[in-house]
Amino acid sequence: MKARRNKKQLPSFRKLLKTSKVKLENKLKNKQFKQQSTLKKYRKEQRKLRQAVKDAVSKKPIPLEDPKDKQRGKRIERKEEEEEEALPLDMMDEDDLQLMKDLGQRASFLTRDLSSSEPVHTKKRKHERIIDKYEKIPRTLQTTPEKELIHLLPIKDKSGIIPQTREKPGESIKKLKELRSMLMEQDPDVAVTVRKLVIVSLMELFKDITPSYKIRPLTEAEKSAKMRKETQKLREFEEGLVSQYKFYLENLEQMVKDWKQRKLKKSNVVSLKAYKGLAEVAVKSLCELLVALPHFNFHNNIIVLIVPLMNDMSKLEVSRLVFSRESIGFLTPFMLKTFLCLRIKEVEVKKDTEDINKPKKFMTFKEKRKTLSRMQRKWKKAEEKLERELREAEASESTEKKLKLHTETLNIVFVTYFRILKKAQRSPLLPAVLEGLAKFAHLINVEFFDDLLVVLHTLIESGDLSYQESLHCVQTAFHILSGQGDVLNIDPMKFYTHLYKTLFKLHAGATNEGVETVLQCLEVMLTKRRKQVSQQRALAFIKRLCTLALHVLPNSSIGILATTRILMHTFPKTDLLLDNESQGSGVFLPELDEPEYCNAQNTALWELHALRRHYHPVVQRFASHLIAGAPSEGSEALKPELSRRSAAELFEAYSMAAMTFNPPVESSNSKMKSKVLQGDSFLDEDLNQLINRHCNEAVTQSPLDFTKYLETSLQ
Repeated sequence: MKARRNKKQLPSFRKLLKTSKVKLENKLKNKQFKQQSTLKKYRKEQRKLRQAVKDAVSKKPIPLEDPKDKQRGKRIERKEEEEEEALPLDMMDEDDLQLMKDLGQRASFLTRDLSSSEPVHTKKRKHERIIDKYEKIPRTLQTTPEKELIHLLPIKDKSGIIPQTREKPGESIKKLKELRSMLMEQDPDVAVTVRKLVIVSLMELFKDITPSYKIRPLTEAEKSAKMRKETQKLREFEEGLVSQYKFYLENLEQMVKDWKQRKLKKSNVVSLKAYKGLAEVAVKSLCELLVALPHFNFHNNIIVLIVPLMNDMSKLEVSRLVFSRESIGFLTPFMLKTFLCLRIKEVEVKKDTEDINKPKKFMTFKEKRKTLSRMQRKWKKAEEKLERELREAEASESTEKKLKLHTETLNIVFVTYFRILKKAQRSPLLPAVLEGLAKFAHLINVEFFDDLLVVLHTLIESGDLSYQESLHCVQTAFHILSGQGDVLNIDPMKFYTHLYKTLFKLHAGATNEGVETVLQCLEVMLTKRRKQVSQQRALAFIKRLCTLALHVLPNSSIGILATTRILMHTFPKTDLLLDNESQGSGVFLPELDEPEYCNAQNTALWELHALRRHYHPVVQRFASHLIAGAPSEGSEALKPELSRRSAAELFEAYSMAAMTFNPPVESSNSKMKSKVLQGDSFLDEDLNQLINRHCNEAVTQSPLDFTKYLETSLQ
């Protein structure tokens, strides 16, 4: 085998020569750089010296004193020698004396002591700079303490990023007491106004500074325990806040009581009429605090104070403030409509008691040893430990507790609704009950479905309900059948028939607002139950909806045409209504109330051609789109802002509540006719002659005989 060669080779002569050349060049460059830097320093020093000479020549010198004490003796001796050498003044001419004075005033830097390198008046200039700098500093009063600020998230606008800060409220909690004391303003001229403003101001303050958790009272052990300074400040702030909030609520409660009792106080600062205004502002503030701070202390106390005011007829205005809306009639329907604000989407389904109360079971050591490896056992142990700690430290309610609370709440609501349906079917509470059942129908227990549908159909057939109430009955019935009732064998044909025959009750007048409920009913009845809907029923509803779109307001027409578009996509075979040829035996019977037997397949949607010339541009666009077969692509396709919205959303978007068209409708500029027809030009020549002849004849009093004309017509 050949011996391994040494990988490290010696550099060649050329390489060494090249390297030495580079080194020489670097040395030369370094030498030149040093020379240049030395020359720069020298020039800089010369420049400073010339500047110092110029400053000294241009300014007047001041008498110089040697700052060193040890040179005082030398200076005294030097002065004596100069005095000896100097000539007496009386031996000098006046011209020479004046020349000497001028030279003394123009003394250069050579006559000064050069031991100090500072120019003349340096100390004075420095003193002036310090004063100027001090004058530019903004004045601050020594009595105002520095504010402790909390830095918030910045705000960005066109000018840039704006930093946001606010003062820490812990130090200002005492000011709440000062502000609350103004609720007892005694000046009769401004007492009512000041008290109202203070009520609203304190309400807004509490909404801003209240933390997002409930403050509980401290135990004796927590009070005696040592804590950090920051924790102590936080606890003092919380205690002060709760205390001031409690006193504020007590003041509001007292104002309401004063209004109820209608008794003047000894001070007689506020009149009886002013009590009502103060009570209204107090109740409004309580309602806002109830909504804004549902988690905070005294929430239940506010509810107890407000609820008795809701059904008192003598307190009508205050009760309206509770609901934040205007109404006519009794107040009890308002109380029932509060149930509509419940945000309940899930309830507890009935299960075995073992399944409900079954706690989570952890694996035993033997089970772990059989099924898990050593590393898996270690991870499992740490996971179980963490889960136990989280369960102990969990402060929020669990999902099971929430479901249980929702179920109990909804049971109370349904008991109230069913009691009214059973005993007070003609009461003014029925509309609120039907609206509530329509919202929560999918959460009703299956056991009540049959009885509830029978009751709803009985109410519809009774004829005692308004059109809006009957629509709520239909909506409730189909919400029941679209949820858990989907598995039941129930035929809702009577509800389809009722809606079909009452659609023409909608018009551009008072019933126009009922279109929104109709659109919601059609979505549940036809779109969501498309597998249970026959083609004949779908054709009949499409035809009637297009006819209805001719005599309602534009926003209703848009919502109805949007529903028609969805139905044509859901039932593709309904496009035969766009063809003029009939599709079977029989004649279309529009007056028939049964959608299954009206032969809608033998008609066409001629209404779309009339709607294509509608004055509203969006109605025109929908009509043209449906005539083309409701395509999803191409020139006749709808824009995304129209195609992606539901029918109810389009109804709201193009509402005419503000008495304006959306978008504005262009006025039609009809061409002026060259010749305006007037008078006789509208009539035939023979008719004109007959009219003139009868008008010129003398009036004769002859009896009228119509029998001859009757005989002539019979012949």
